Amino acid sequence: MNTQKTTQKPLEEFKVSVRLKLAALWVSFMFLYIYVDYFHLFMPGTLEDMLAGKVFTFKVSQTFLLIVLAAAAIPVLMIFLSLALPAKINRLTNIIVALIHIPYMLFNLAGEAWIHMVLGAVLEVILLGLIIRYAWKWPRMDE
Repeated sequence: MNTQKTTQKPLEEFKVSVRLKLAALWVSFMFLYIYVDYFHLFMPGTLEDMLAGKVFTFKVSQTFLLIVLAAAAIPVLMIFLSLALPAKINRLTNIIVALIHIPYMLFNLAGEAWIHMVLGAVLEVILLGLIIRYAWKWPRMDE
């Protein structure tokens, strides 16, 4: 039996910085965040409630929309801030913002939660957990 050994070169690897990992996790989080909200529009009664000026149990107003936009802007800004902030502040900011967003994402399951919302919330919490983990284990200069 003729066995031929082929030696393959290893795949090229490069070290991805924590900053890029955090920014990519925030981008992934934002895609889920947007898509879960978008797919929520297809649930029966959602558009009727919106046209009646109601979201969940909240009356739609300028204040409500300002709060919703501010809440959505935080993870959007974290994409940039994960790349731009100094390491020490960056680490702390990512941990705090991700920790605050976990209960906020779970709040979206209050009331009538369809399976797509549950899956979205689980994936969002996993991504937020990874953000906390990478920020917590941020390598020191001597490592």
